[in-house]
Amino acid sequence: MKAVSARVTAGLNLGAQMIAADNSGAKIVKLVGVKHGKGTKGRQGSAKMADWVKVAVQKGIPDMKGKVFDAVVIRQKKSYQRKTGERIAFEDNAVAILKDEKGNPKGTQIKGPISKEVMERWPTVAKLASFVY
Repeated sequence: MKAVSARVTAGLNLGAQMIAADNSGAKIVKLVGVKHGKGTKGRQGSAKMADWVKVAVQKGIPDMKGKVFDAVVIRQKKSYQRKTGERIAFEDNAVAILKDEKGNPKGTQIKGPISKEVMERWPTVAKLASFVY
């Protein structure tokens, strides 16, 4: 994966509930794993902005409920610092669900803003966003 141009703080622990911000059919998802996550032995993994994660659908359409999908974190409440010195924090934690290993999104639109760091790492997801912050 491409590196992001900000010093992003890991703000999402395993088990965190997030909003699925796309129109894939899921409403609320639970973080169950971080793919390609960097960690320490004996320490539980955590996710940050623009990370590739595994999520389980908690609420949504009945045929998606309980299933596990790949997703990208597009917003996080925990503030992080950009190279310009500005600190960014969103008002919720949100993901966009992916349909394949190449990073193509399952939905056709994303509700709400996404961060600039997501646009750098996941251009196919950023195309669906209405606003990049």
